[in-house]
Amino acid sequence: MFLPIGDTPNPRGTPYVNYALIGVNVAVFILVSWPQMVGQPDLYDPLLREYLTAFGVRGPVTAEQVLNNISAYDLLVFRYGFRPADPSIISLFTAMFLHGGLMHLFGNMLFLWIYGDNVEHRLGHFRYLLAYLGTGIAATLFFMAFNPGSDVPMIGASGAISGVLGCYFLWFPRNQVKVFIFFFPFIMQSVLVPARWVLGFYLVIDNLLPFLASGGGSGGGVAHGAHIGGFVGGLALAWGINRLPTIRSHRKLKQGLEREEPIDLAEERVERYGPGDEIGRQIRLGQMDRAAVLWFGLDSRVARSTVTSGDWLAIGEDLLERRMYDEALSVFRRFVAERGDDPLLDRAYLGAGKAMLHKPRCVTSAYHYFLAALDVARTPGVAEEVKLHIHAIQKLGNKES
Repeated sequence: MFLPIGDTPNPRGTPYVNYALIGVNVAVFILVSWPQMVGQPDLYDPLLREYLTAFGVRGPVTAEQVLNNISAYDLLVFRYGFRPADPSIISLFTAMFLHGGLMHLFGNMLFLWIYGDNVEHRLGHFRYLLAYLGTGIAATLFFMAFNPGSDVPMIGASGAISGVLGCYFLWFPRNQVKVFIFFFPFIMQSVLVPARWVLGFYLVIDNLLPFLASGGGSGGGVAHGAHIGGFVGGLALAWGINRLPTIRSHRKLKQGLEREEPIDLAEERVERYGPGDEIGRQIRLGQMDRAAVLWFGLDSRVARSTVTSGDWLAIGEDLLERRMYDEALSVFRRFVAERGDDPLLDRAYLGAGKAMLHKPRCVTSAYHYFLAALDVARTPGVAEEVKLHIHAIQKLGNKES
């Protein structure tokens, strides 16, 4: 058995919304679900006939048969769980807070406790709540797309939690998860495993393969499609949040120069000589704003490939010096994504980390970038600067722990 029990590093501060979500789910189970699980259904409830019909029961049924096979909770789930054949706005939300049993609840809350605090810290309290509910809805709709006529209600927080995992996967690639390995009596120990390995296993082995094997259905009573939909929704949300500053940066920089005729002339030279040459020319002339506008205007990897690594990083480092942290981060991130084997990669990681330090709730992400910079550092100067930043973050964390 492999059981995740924690992760590292963890952000500073208290994840109030994450704790509240765990508390609400547990409270609903204790105060609502459990009493209904051990209770008997009302034989005069009109929903009982609809429930029996939906599950293929035809003909007369005795009260004894109903009471022996159906609990009051079955009817509650039928009413408030999400049924693709009879969808409703209310059940989109209520289904997220109902669980099929104690182990179902425990597994979901364990994952939320491990991964949710980092994502909440990155998004902030209110945006985290919106992301949780939004990816939960996306997960449910994805499930419905493959089971449009199903009357079997879907319940559980796992779709929303999968959205949290998708955000975590993209934003915290260098985190490690503490996994408890239990094969009694031979192995009983905890090991640290890269977070992306654990989450990749969750997505592919635990969900994607069973989803494909079942043809998009709920194999073994598990809504694999909802897990996949939530995870993809979280990835898309995190990617969009990362990408938005790039769009804003181009608009912001261009607006600052749009009244100057030379920018149009520069764009004409881009078409004639190529973007890389013109960006380099603007840098050599000391026109860093214009070089940045031209760089942000490159809308393809092919176009950006014409820019030399030195010019590319010079734009990012100039933006960093001018405290344009979102813009600088966009430049460095794109370098990391597109030039992963470049000799100057350490400078890109270093620049991204320094930009992240100036963004709210992003110290943990900055720490990841500095660790990556240290891994690929090729010059003593970069390595020493990275170590100073890492030491400062670790010292700050020790003071606040």
